[in-house]
Order: sequence, then structure tokens, then C-alpha cells
Amino acid sequence: MAHNPHHEHLIAEVSKMFEPMLSRSPQAIYVYLDDEHKFCNKKFAELIGYKSTKEWQENFYPLSDILEKDQKKVIKAYMNASEKFIATTFAVTLVKKSGKKIQANVIMVPFSYQKEVFVIHYITS
Repeated sequence: MAHNPHHEHLIAEVSKMFEPMLSRSPQAIYVYLDDEHKFCNKKFAELIGYKSTKEWQENFYPLSDILEKDQKKVIKAYMNASEKFIATTFAVTLVKKSGKKIQANVIMVPFSYQKEVFVIHYITS
């Protein structure tokens, strides 16, 4: 993915804005702009077996955290959120770094900031 300083700036701003919610929420949460520009709370990183939120952010293949049979469903929901501004709720199987599978429910909600569309994901397992 091409280096995009504008996206880096935006993700830093949005991350700072959402920090109180991320640190206090009982849910696992991540916010996604693109494969390179995303952030999550500690609960999400730990849920899928990462040692830190930074380690998860450095994964440029986030679909690897989703069971292959569910990946198309996740992509479709993301496209609906980011292009049509449609929020979605669905069941998915997450795959931890260890390979262990976790049944989870996802709520995907789009929001815009500085003319870019982000998608926030709330995860319960």
C-alpha cells in the first residue's frame, strides 16, 4: 500500500478522539480506514491473540483474522458501510494468531471525518 501522510494524520486524530471510548468500553473495538490505517483497543488485540494494539496495527492483512469462509461477508459489510453508509450486524468466526477459532458478533458502523469514511467495528464474543 502506498504511503499516505494524510491518512496517517487522520488516523492519529481519530484515534485520539476515540481514546476515552476505546479504553473504557467493555467491548472489543477497532476503527478502520484502510489496511494500513487502523487502530483498536487492547480488548480487541488480546481477543485475537496479539500482544499489543501496535502489533495488530502492523498487520497489513487484517482478513487473516477472519475465517476464510466468512471473509466475503466481512468485505461486503465493509463495502456497504464505506460506500453506501449502511451499518450492519452479523456473526463471524475470528481466528486468533494461535489458530483458535472464536465465534463473534460484529456491529459495523460508518462515520466520516475530514471527508474520509471510517468504519468502527464493535465485537462481542
